[in-house]
Amino acid sequence: MDYATVIFRTIFFYFVVLILYRIMGKREVGQLGIVDLIVSILISGLVAISIEDYEGTIFKTLVPILILALLQVILAYISLKFPKTRVFLDGKPSVIIKNGRINFKEMSKQKYNLDDLLLQLRQNQVRSLEEVEYAILETSGNLSIFRKLGEKTDYPFAIILDGVIQDDVLKSINKTEEDILKILENRNISLDNVFYAFYRKDRTFIIKRDSLK
Repeated sequence: MDYATVIFRTIFFYFVVLILYRIMGKREVGQLGIVDLIVSILISGLVAISIEDYEGTIFKTLVPILILALLQVILAYISLKFPKTRVFLDGKPSVIIKNGRINFKEMSKQKYNLDDLLLQLRQNQVRSLEEVEYAILETSGNLSIFRKLGEKTDYPFAIILDGVIQDDVLKSINKTEEDILKILENRNISLDNVFYAFYRKDRTFIIKRDSLK
């Protein structure tokens, strides 16, 4: 075995992967979605093969790694511009507990059992289900928890995101698309100009795109 070659390749790919992950963004490190996880596994596998096969050319590994990184950057850009693509690639968060009640139907759909729920509650220092008003299973697999605070907690999802009305959220707060469009009309705001909107204590709060410039 050529130890010098193995050492060189290990150091070389360490810096290659480090640079690529910086290019792909911090989300790769903090919150791995499905696509992110696939890319990470493939890159790690390619690097391991190249280090072991020290007699082969380094470019056989470098080229597919660069292609994977480029593909990830392109998909991230497309997802940013087209929210439906982001939902297709990463899925959507799932409400596991709503108003203090467990959504067993959604748990079954996500192949998420009660042991998984209780484990993640304990990891978040939650001793009892009675302490939780909302629990959302994120696309990364993490569980976001909203504790009961004496008064009713607001529903933790946007009703409009990137100019797209979230129909499933409206159903959860007993509102219709017509209700939201009427609010926008009364405020003289077009749907395309809405960057983010949420509902809180019977009021609709809106962040416009042009206010971010």
